[in-house]
Amino acid sequence: MKISTLKLKNFMLFEETEINWSKNINIICGANSTGKTTLLKVMYSMLKPISKGAVKPTSREIGEQQFVEKLQGVFRPDEMKIGRLVSRKRGSNRAEFSVVLDSGQKISIGFGNRQENHADVEIEGKIPAGGFDAIYIPTKEMISTTEHFTALYEEYHLDFEEMYYDLARFLDRPLSKGANTSEQDEVLRNFENIMKGQIVQKDKKFFLKVKGEGEFEMGLLSDGYRKLSMIIYLILSGSLNRDTVLFWDEPETNMNPKMVRPVVQAMVALARMGVQIFVTTHDYFVQQEFNMLKVYPELCPDNLDIRFLSLYREEESQEVKCEMERAASDLKHNAIMQEFDAIYDREQRVIYGT
Repeated sequence: MKISTLKLKNFMLFEETEINWSKNINIICGANSTGKTTLLKVMYSMLKPISKGAVKPTSREIGEQQFVEKLQGVFRPDEMKIGRLVSRKRGSNRAEFSVVLDSGQKISIGFGNRQENHADVEIEGKIPAGGFDAIYIPTKEMISTTEHFTALYEEYHLDFEEMYYDLARFLDRPLSKGANTSEQDEVLRNFENIMKGQIVQKDKKFFLKVKGEGEFEMGLLSDGYRKLSMIIYLILSGSLNRDTVLFWDEPETNMNPKMVRPVVQAMVALARMGVQIFVTTHDYFVQQEFNMLKVYPELCPDNLDIRFLSLYREEESQEVKCEMERAASDLKHNAIMQEFDAIYDREQRVIYGT
């Protein structure tokens, strides 16, 4: 099950936006505070309550409450009042947003700016029980803290958005039975070649096993390696599979640029496996690696549908707008390339004194 369309009206930074997504890979770029992470969070919040493992509601009211609680947990508005997610622009008093899935189902949510813990939720079409899963990988890694995090989150108030708790629960799963698919093996090879070892779990603790050197606990690895370790284990446990929608917020965080290409290749292999991927990035190398796959078809012979979404603010109104193209080089508003060009121009002025 994939997300086809997202519509937002008066939701946080977005006044009225409609986005048609790729079923394969979606790259979201834009300057700070243009709503990149907001897009990931709102789609995740709408999918998670109906995904695999979610508690089936016994009434409409309980079903609506599940969506409200997920929005509260993911966005963490002050005092958990979801009305604070309504656009603050004058005249905006109600937020409405929806996702349409590729099999025709539609989930719509709406609430006013005075609402604390109630929303109007409408689901059109039957959602298959246990048909898919949604995984959100935030900018901070979780694999080094999984051992005690879940229990602490359930018992105490921790100032972490709920995606961290959801991810910790995925990492707490045992290894899946049966052989991996060829696509899964390809992803695992890409990541294990980067890390020069394999990920193993013992008593809810994770280690990197390097041939001839022994096992290294996650606390001794770099933050970038820990994030790659999470992906590896999510595949090994069967959580990340062809029925998964993956949201990855800034995968380049704490990674050297030389690691970007194998990470992109691994995401391409995941897309070939059937995973729908949403990625936010500020990184030139991430954007360009994906752009090359579209500009040079010989690099991606199976012609995956890769789309590039740019978020930007109009100069006069400061309203957030979006632009989507099938190649990053075709974007008219590209904050990453604009800054890259600006640095080049500054260097030329220094060199030639112009």
